[in-house]
Amino acid sequence: MTAWLETLLDGLTQLALQLQGTPLGFALLLVAGALAGEWVARYSRLPRAVGYLAAGTVAAALGQGLNLPLHGLPRLLVEWALALLLFEVGSRLRLRWLLHNRALLLTSLGECLLAAAGSWLLLHHGLGLPSEVAAMVAVLGMPAAITVAGRLAPELEGSGQVSQRLASFTALSTLLGLLSLQALRAYLQGDAGQDPMALLASLLLPLGAALGLAGGLALSVGLVSRRLEPANESAVLLVLGLLLVAVNLAQLLSASPLLVALLAGVLLREREPRAWAWPRHFGTAGAALVLVLFVLLGSAWSPAQLAAGGTAALLLLGCRLVIKGTVVGLLARPAGLSLRQTLALSLALTPLSATSLVLLSELQLSLPLLAAQTVPIVVAALALLELALPLLLQLVLHAPAQPVLPRSAKVNP
Repeated sequence: MTAWLETLLDGLTQLALQLQGTPLGFALLLVAGALAGEWVARYSRLPRAVGYLAAGTVAAALGQGLNLPLHGLPRLLVEWALALLLFEVGSRLRLRWLLHNRALLLTSLGECLLAAAGSWLLLHHGLGLPSEVAAMVAVLGMPAAITVAGRLAPELEGSGQVSQRLASFTALSTLLGLLSLQALRAYLQGDAGQDPMALLASLLLPLGAALGLAGGLALSVGLVSRRLEPANESAVLLVLGLLLVAVNLAQLLSASPLLVALLAGVLLREREPRAWAWPRHFGTAGAALVLVLFVLLGSAWSPAQLAAGGTAALLLLGCRLVIKGTVVGLLARPAGLSLRQTLALSLALTPLSATSLVLLSELQLSLPLLAAQTVPIVVAALALLELALPLLLQLVLHAPAQPVLPRSAKVNP
């Protein structure tokens, strides 16, 4: 029996090695993710995304994880799925409301910027990493996890205060992170004696292209929403098509596709008097993209990367949790958060975002030497909280607690 089992395992290992990186292997991984998601939904109270992540995690543990940099079909699908989630989360951010609610604005800016500064200090002065590597990891960690804000938190809690605030914090921190990354990359890629005007142009031209595309997308989606019912299948597919066209145009114009999607959602929310009410994730087509994103996110690591960057990643995550929890806790009462909501929000803000996969791939192509030291830490940090976070969030969100409202609490319109 033992010999038979060893022969079977050896055969499966050889088959997996032959399928790795092939269209058939990619398809089988997605099938496994879909089956795992349905099993989780049927036999537990956790969202399907946990099953998707688990399938990817098992594949990575067996040495069949997704290789970075992303390229081909996996990169295309990941960018589309991230653009969809960023557009959806951006459309839930009301800038004028956030500007009037100073406690929430300070909380968002504080947890994002102070966590980035603390990460740099830990990695550079505490662990002795080069300043450029520490800065890149800190900037890549600025965006809050879009998968948590866009999928996990709403399914675990519904439309509670934590989900609403997390969506706003994620949109704002992602915007800050993408802009900071563009500035850092331009600085690192530029020569020491580079003309400041040329450096400024290299920053402003892609940003201008992103703003133009985002404005056109927001205007187009607004026109569709006024002429077709949001629940109409044709309207949903039309909006999804417009979003994907804008993402691909951004690539042609050397602009950030993720920035275009996020800004378009924010601009749409500012233009429309009511909150965006399209079906979540654009129906079946969007749900398929989200499935792909979670499965690939779960598989985007390897045992070698985890061994190389695991210690630094654990310290980084601990530093982020302490700083973010302190900032959120200090401003909890003015922001109208209870102790349970404060803990849940702090946990939800701790993981790194899936946007790091795309940004790391770009970094590997433009700055390969810097990426070689950055990738293990970021990939390990992404992997360490993937399966534990949904369980922790569920325990915190479903614990009985009474909300604490400040005297001057404002409600998001």
